[in-house]
Amino acid sequence: MNKINKSDSEWREQLTDTQFQVCRLKGTERPFTGAYYRNTTPGVYHCICCDTPLFDTDTQFDAGCGWPSYYQPVNADVVEEHEDFSHGMHRIEVTCASCDAHLGHVFPDGPPPTGLRYCINSVCLRLEPREA
Repeated sequence: MNKINKSDSEWREQLTDTQFQVCRLKGTERPFTGAYYRNTTPGVYHCICCDTPLFDTDTQFDAGCGWPSYYQPVNADVVEEHEDFSHGMHRIEVTCASCDAHLGHVFPDGPPPTGLRYCINSVCLRLEPREA
């Protein structure tokens, strides 16, 4: 996959301040505040930075953690995982494979069939509703 490379100033022109803080500087949105935390509209979530399809609402579940959660991406090639030792803990960071946008983290406490919980910031996503 070809990586999308832009300067910080190019990303700042494209993204809101909050999107830039989370996607490019590895921040996080406050729990229970994201636009997609309790979404019920079927569709596919795309990366806000590069429009890569990332997660399908069919895999979304309420983990009670305050962020939208999914048990798998649309396919394994659209996200990358990296060890994260920030904030005095060990986690697995999830980034967009196309543009390296920070999306959130993945944890091994999700539902079947994968047992994974991709805990993703709403601000990193754009929902493309499924056509009826």
